[in-house]
Order: sequence, then C-alpha cells, then structure tokens
Amino acid sequence: MYNAGQAMGMTFWAPNINIFRDPRWGRGQETPGEDPVVAGKYAVSYVRGLQGDCFEGGKVDVLQASACCKHFTAYDLDNWNGIDRYTFDARVTMQDLADTYQPPFRSCIEEGRASGLMCAYNRVNGVPNCADFNLLSKTVRGQWGFDGYIVSDCDAVSLVYDVQGYAKSPEDAVASVLTAGMDVDCGSYLQKHGKSAVMEKKLTESEIDRALLNLFTVRMRLGLFNGNPRKLPFGNIGPDQVCSTEHQTLALEAARNGIVLLKNSDRLLPLSKGETLSLAVIGPNANATDTLLGNYAGPPCKFISPLQGLQSYVNNTMYHSGCNDVACPSASIENAVDVAKQADYVVLVMGLDQTQEREKHDRLDLVLPGKQEQLITSVAKAAKKPVVLILLCGGPVDISFAKGNSNIGSILWAGYPGEAGGAAIAETIFGDHNPGGRLPVTWYPKDFIKIPMTDMRMRPEPPSGYPGRTYRFYTGEKVFEFGDGLSYSSYSYEFFSVTPNKLYLNQPSTAHVVENSSYVSVSELGTEFCEAKKFSAIIAVRNGGEMAGKHPVLLFVKQAKAGNGSPMKQLVGFQNVFLDAGESANVEFILSPCEHLSRANKDGLRVMEQGIHLLVVGDKEYPIAIVA
Repeated sequence: MYNAGQAMGMTFWAPNINIFRDPRWGRGQETPGEDPVVAGKYAVSYVRGLQGDCFEGGKVDVLQASACCKHFTAYDLDNWNGIDRYTFDARVTMQDLADTYQPPFRSCIEEGRASGLMCAYNRVNGVPNCADFNLLSKTVRGQWGFDGYIVSDCDAVSLVYDVQGYAKSPEDAVASVLTAGMDVDCGSYLQKHGKSAVMEKKLTESEIDRALLNLFTVRMRLGLFNGNPRKLPFGNIGPDQVCSTEHQTLALEAARNGIVLLKNSDRLLPLSKGETLSLAVIGPNANATDTLLGNYAGPPCKFISPLQGLQSYVNNTMYHSGCNDVACPSASIENAVDVAKQADYVVLVMGLDQTQEREKHDRLDLVLPGKQEQLITSVAKAAKKPVVLILLCGGPVDISFAKGNSNIGSILWAGYPGEAGGAAIAETIFGDHNPGGRLPVTWYPKDFIKIPMTDMRMRPEPPSGYPGRTYRFYTGEKVFEFGDGLSYSSYSYEFFSVTPNKLYLNQPSTAHVVENSSYVSVSELGTEFCEAKKFSAIIAVRNGGEMAGKHPVLLFVKQAKAGNGSPMKQLVGFQNVFLDAGESANVEFILSPCEHLSRANKDGLRVMEQGIHLLVVGDKEYPIAIVA
C-alpha cells in the first residue's frame, strides 16, 4: 500500500535505516533520509509497531512479528561506475561511524528492541560486515545489549570467500561469520559448507548451538511452536483486513503528510475549486500508478493516479504524457504546449521511477532524465498562468531551472507516495490539505556528481575542496536544504521556557578533562550526572495563517563557534502540532546535554565542549553556556 521510506521521512514519522548520504543512491527511497536522529526515531516506531510494543516502549516477550533492522552498516552504494555493493570496501572513520552510520541501528536495538538485525554485503575498513566480530559481538551484543538473531543479507556469506577473498576457503568463510556473531544465513552457503567446517575443526559445535539458540528463542517468542497457527491471534489475517477502510485511510493520510511544498510564488496554490474551470495535466508521471509505490511495496488495494485525483476536482481536465516514459529521450513538446494553452491552469507531473533509481542501480547524475526539463520550460512558457510542477522521485534532483523560473509558480515533491498518492496530491493542490512535509535530505546541485560515491567521509576537507555530506557538514551550494518545506499558513516560534541557560560540568569526582580544558568526556561524567542534567525546552508555536494545518517543529543544536569536526547544526528533536488558524500551542522537548550537546571526537567517543551552544527553531535561537 505504501513505500515506507522517503515519503515517511518527509512526514517526520524490516526498516532500511541506512543514512541517505549520497543523493545518487538507488535505494535512498527506502530510507527515512540523511539525518541519524530521524532514522533512529523512525526505526524505533517502526519496530515497536511491527513487534507489538507500545510506542512508549516496554518489555515484549511475545512477538506479533519479528522486525529486522538493516543493512548493518555503512551501506549506501549499490552499483555505481562499475563498483557494486558486493565488492565495495567502505572506508569509514571512527568519528563518522559514531555520529552518523551507527546511531540509527543503536536506537533500533536499544530503544526499539528489535529481534533481528541484518548485516550488509559490503566491507567496512577491510572486514565484511557479516564477519566482523567487533561490530556483531562487541558492539551490537556487548555494548547495545542485542538478544535477537543476526541474519546475513541474502548470499552475503558466499561473498566472503567467493568474491571478497577475505577467507581462504568456503569453510573459513563459514567459520568467520559464525564466530563473528552471525546466526542465520539468508542463502545456502552454511548448508553446503557448515558440516565440512566442523569436520576440519574450523568451527565448533558451540558456535552452531549459540546461533540456534538466538534463532529459536525468537521463533518461540513468535509462538511458532504453540500449535495450529490458524488458532493463534494473527493466524487469520487476509486481504479483507489489509484493505480495510481504516488502512486505506491511513495510506491517504501518510501520502498527504509526506508532500513537501518547495515553492509557491504569489501564493499560486491552493487553486480555487470554483474558479478553475479547465485543467491541463501533463507529464510522464501524470497517469502513473506503479510508480507511486516505489520499491519493496506490497500489491495495492487500489490506485489513484495524479491524473485521476485531479479529474475528481475539475471535470474539464485534459491530459498529455509529453513523453512516453520518464527517460524521455524525445518529447511531444508541440502537442503538450497546445494542450496547455487551452487550460486555465497547468499541472506538470514529472520526475523519476524505478528505471532510474532502484536496488542494484545508482544514478550517474542529478538532473531530470532526457528532455523533461525542455518539456517543462516550454509548457510553462506557453501556459496562461504560472504552472504547478509535481515531482515523483525518491532521490533529489537539481531543479534550479524551475526554482528560478517565474513561469513555474509552485513546486511540490511527493516522493513515491503510495496507492493514494494521486488523491493526496490533488487535495493539496486544491486546498483540502494544507502541506506540512519537510525535506528529509539535502538537494544538491548537479555538479555534486564530481564527488565519488565511494568517498564515505561526512566532514569537509577545505584544503582538497571536499565539501562534506548532508546538512550537518556539507559546505557547498544547495538547491534545497534539509528541513525545507512551505505551508499555506505561516508559523512563528518563541522560546517560552528553557532551563537552564548554563551547564556546569565541574562536578566532584565526575568531571574529567581530556587533552585540554575545552573538552570533557561524556563517559567520565557518568550516567547519574547525565540523567540529573536533563532539561526542558518549551517552544510556543503560532499559526498566523488563515488555514488549519499540521506543522512539524524541528529543534536543532549548533555551537556558536563550531570546530573540531562538529556539525554545523544537528537535529535533536521534532514534533508535529496541529493548529487551527490563529491558534497557538506549546511544544516541549526534553534534552539530555550528554546526548544532545555533545559530539563525537576522532576516536568515536562522545565529548562535551565548553562554550556557547545554541538551540535553534526556525529563526529563533536560545544560548546555553557549557562551563567546565
């Protein structure tokens, strides 16, 4: 019904929680975006919902489903310029692992209490993920307390010897993954070579026993040995329950909340229902159905294409595809222009689909394919009034040409919004839904492709011209920024209450200065100190517009003088608030200085830095001084 990836990230709602670090990644559409906090919160909610936990968290012994966090870790390259995920060795610093790649997985396990974890195909710093004892046993089980099963990505075990050459034989490959802490092979390699690995004394039966224990413990929690499955609580779920009215309503609500309004010159949108007598809907994605789903989606209950959604508002709706498909090697520009000239308003529905971005297929550029740009600009120039541009795509595209074109009045990004996407788009265009989505990723200019996808560094390196990645570190030009998103209403903020405005770290027997007096190790402060120093930040939010709407409040932290590899800013919390026109409400965030005001040093350890830290929401800032 719904692709639980990018569009869900826009709403700030087995999850793919890898960081969408590079805009060309074909599977970026599956993730909740580029921010580790968003990815972590998404993972926790997703896992708790699937496994049957409450959203507040608790200890769940009986599972209604087993949720598996994937793909662990530093995986965001599929097939780019002849380099594929099977051979790729991701070179990642301890600093980047600590504050970018690992946090979503840690949240998935510690807070979500996932019962499954999937290790990825790629290597990290020379070691295959599924054969990395430090990752699987020391970190996941030892530090994060994971007590579920660890499964390989499908046929990843075979790569350890056959492709990556990390092991000297198939038996060595089997031994390396099981002794590292992996439990289940999604494939047949263990079946083929496990017995010989034991016979050659490269693998002990105790390692097999441990793997079986981890797997069967989860199976027992699922109730798989409790008799006839038809008589168990979830033994009779059928299509009628999947396609219930409640679930289809949820699909529509998710699609609505995922739409991001990126441009709305002269308040072109929403269009008037009574005054829009004719409408032209143009573009290769205008009548799309399967495209709405993205990838890894189940069969829909029904489809509503953008064209069908818009036809429900305007009887006199004309349609032209403009191109045969999104690749658009040639465009019927003259015919599309003729259709556009006849209508009061024009809606262009463009973008990408799974032929352009998908698993095993990364993009080589960041522009709209083929002649889409030429079609857009020609139609926009010929139309009676500024046009509305809708983009269906998982990854970002450089649409600078449209952002600065006065003939293009509004731009909406809908991601791959699911089966009800067309209805949600139409509701937004005609004002039955007030858009509140925000971008979960940075939209880079097309020249960003000069940066190799294989460069995993998050932080910039000015001497070499390397600009860094994501809103936290990227120093280059942006088409749109993480968190961008307009509304038909205007919202304002004030810091209503924040305590304290100073934080003292010189607690007896807990403060420990490392390297110099500017840094204090979080681990040395201790759990008791960190818990005691949590504080509340209350933000007053007002809807100053004429339309009610759901509004995401994004709270960031930044240092007044950032340095030493600190992010330029970091999201620390987000909440949705629904406000009627003219209504105000207070939104409270509980912050932990040890978590939210610290940073990772080069060794991957959390440290707190003296100086002024700023809480930021919208255009408002609130200073907090950290004093050692």
